[in-house]
Amino acid sequence: MRRTVLFIFGTRPEAIKLCPLLLKLRSFPDLYSTQVCVTAQHRGMLDQVLTAFAITPDYDLNVMTSGQTLFQSTARIIQALEQPFAASKPDLAVVQGDTTTTLCGALAAFYSGVPVAHVEAGLRTGDLSQPFPEELNRVLTAKMTRLHFAATPAAADNLRREGISERVWVTGNTGIDAVLHVRDRLERGELTASGSDFDRPGKRLILVTAHRRESFGEGFRQICRALAAIADRSDVHVVYPVHPNPNVQTAVHEHLRSHPNITLTEPLDYVPFVDLMRRAYLILTDSGGIQEEGPSLGKPVLVLREKTERPEAVDAGTVKLVGTDTSRIVRETTALLDCPDEYQRMSRIHNPYGDGRASERIEAAIRDH
Repeated sequence: MRRTVLFIFGTRPEAIKLCPLLLKLRSFPDLYSTQVCVTAQHRGMLDQVLTAFAITPDYDLNVMTSGQTLFQSTARIIQALEQPFAASKPDLAVVQGDTTTTLCGALAAFYSGVPVAHVEAGLRTGDLSQPFPEELNRVLTAKMTRLHFAATPAAADNLRREGISERVWVTGNTGIDAVLHVRDRLERGELTASGSDFDRPGKRLILVTAHRRESFGEGFRQICRALAAIADRSDVHVVYPVHPNPNVQTAVHEHLRSHPNITLTEPLDYVPFVDLMRRAYLILTDSGGIQEEGPSLGKPVLVLREKTERPEAVDAGTVKLVGTDTSRIVRETTALLDCPDEYQRMSRIHNPYGDGRASERIEAAIRDH
């Protein structure tokens, strides 16, 4: 008997991590009827990934509006999800991560009496304010989840400490499935990455992404001061694809737009971004996904946050927390640029987040369920 599985996502990171699983389930057409509902919480960046994986949504809620608040986006998403659940009558709803879409998708499934599968379950910082509002989103989602797919043993342990001990699987992270798939196709010449040619002769490329809500204001100003100081070196070229949020755009363009060694770009499509990551010398980011992807590509990652829900790479030594303090960001970046031994120590290829087979393991668990 075929089971209907409804995938719900709305942002680029969610799409990156759910598309490999969606394609895996679609390789078993006798077992699964898959439906895709996108909220378009991040419209443009979401569409890039859908194109890369050739996914066409069955339901496109298109809830994004400029400058919307958490109150507004949450209300719009939860209300809009009623119709897809009524129309598809799914046997299982799949959500990923910790976005507003994740929380609303799980809540809509709960209201509809549909079991929830949570991909990348169990991430925790233990501080509801960091990251905000993601930490609360994932804690609440766990309470409504039937199938918990944790990327690492540590994430599974977090769930067990909260009293969730049944139907927990350690699978690895589906984001690694995606990035290794794209990397290999780029290296074989099966994909091209137009729009990612930022190499400068004699300069090492530093890739930056930063967009976290908890850094808005002074945190972003300090990050920008640090990037300007780093870019004053003659041997680096900083590339920063700038998130469209106005709080990010205003600070970044005010402080960095005129620096000759800094290139500010629009957010890149997924394939060019993977290409940029694999060619970067090092990465500065506050993104959760890049903390996982960077070590897969052998790149040192400095995390522009005070806390992370992904401590495994920190423990392994391939990721380091540097916060938003200007002097600390400059100091740690300089150490990687000037000390070959430190760079080699951090850049050794070690990935605690999986081997590229997470989707295979999740499908097997869903089939057993």
